[in-house]
Amino acid sequence: MNRAGANADLESAYRDAEQQFRARNPNSERMHENAARVMPGGNTRTVLHYAPFPLTFAKGIGARLVDVDGHELLDFLGEYTAGIFGHDDPVIRGAIETAVSDGIVLGGPNLMEARLARALVDRFPAIELVRFTNSGTEANLMALGAARASTGRTRIVGMQGGYHGGVLFLAAPSPINAPFEFTLLPYNDPDAARDLLRREGDSIACVIVEPMMGSSGCIPATREFLEVLREETAATGTLLILDEVMTSRLGPGGLHGEHGITPDLVTLGKYLGGGLSFGAFGGRTDIMQGFDPRSPGAWPHAGTFNNNIASMSAGLAGLTQLFTPERCRALNSLGDGMRDRLNASIATRGLPMQVTGRGSMSCVHFTSESVLRPVADPQVDLKRGLLHLDMIASGVYHARRGMLNMSLPMTGADVDAAITAFEEFLDSRRSVLAEAVAVA
Repeated sequence: MNRAGANADLESAYRDAEQQFRARNPNSERMHENAARVMPGGNTRTVLHYAPFPLTFAKGIGARLVDVDGHELLDFLGEYTAGIFGHDDPVIRGAIETAVSDGIVLGGPNLMEARLARALVDRFPAIELVRFTNSGTEANLMALGAARASTGRTRIVGMQGGYHGGVLFLAAPSPINAPFEFTLLPYNDPDAARDLLRREGDSIACVIVEPMMGSSGCIPATREFLEVLREETAATGTLLILDEVMTSRLGPGGLHGEHGITPDLVTLGKYLGGGLSFGAFGGRTDIMQGFDPRSPGAWPHAGTFNNNIASMSAGLAGLTQLFTPERCRALNSLGDGMRDRLNASIATRGLPMQVTGRGSMSCVHFTSESVLRPVADPQVDLKRGLLHLDMIASGVYHARRGMLNMSLPMTGADVDAAITAFEEFLDSRRSVLAEAVAVA
């Protein structure tokens, strides 16, 4: 790929990349402009917007996307971990077609929801009872509500830079956040966690944490950090909620199963609906029974489409027929190998970068220092934007924030193509990548 201004300063290199992107994608630009006439910003999901405008896709096939300008791209976004089955798996399609042929909105329990619930209880060690929602956001809201109701406490502890859904942004104060009383800890700081929980634990309803931060950079929690959280919350009756909306794909029993740590509640979402809208929360029987409508004073839990037949059917087929424990391990092994190769490419060139993550989830960071928690830096954002546009030009689609996710249809050849595109980026942009970014 000929990249004009490849060796210019960072701002000039990015401007040149944007110009080339515009020239290659006139139909996406036109469709974005039309969409902006009826939706603020031209879309209805903030994370899908990026400058100068997002690509509009016409279809997906396996692990590939085709945009409205006719470009075929390898899909390393994977719908932010929800697209683990690819775009047209016949098992998923068959499950949906069978489900809707018998009626779409039935207004009562259906044949699939208890079967999917059984599959989840059997699969994830910490889940004894489970309830369904429409998204990971809803699952986290319900888990937080359950923690507050069961403990009689109101305070919640989260992580600086954390993200738990559309109304639970912890990276920065958001005026649309749910009005919970949050106290924030630095991620991967066991001493800070121990100190806070020993001093104030008896006033805290719960701690919510991802065992690997997903949206904030695929930053794994250390075993020590998770163990401190488990030990100290248990000592004061504070509930530990593991947000596994993204990370449940990283082991047959989720990441809590891999670590051998049993939280009080777990939240799920993304791929577990087979690519359709889905969320779930579950955990200890004594907590989850608070939602039993047969009991006096039961907590209400509404949601017209919580048990929608399409998600229940696709989710069950995906979990039991496709994403089996064996295929889970194989996909995560493929992801570990890809990340090792990306880091080797960086090391060979001596650039201040690294790729963090675990299994089938990875993220590019523009620093050589250890990445233990999220850091905001405008220069990093610009470098990530440049990487994003250059990789698209080379036929690889991933998240603007540097995140790459694997899907089951991917092959070794797909990984090779992504490595080649990444190395071309490293070589052509070497001069603007050489300046290190400090991690606070």
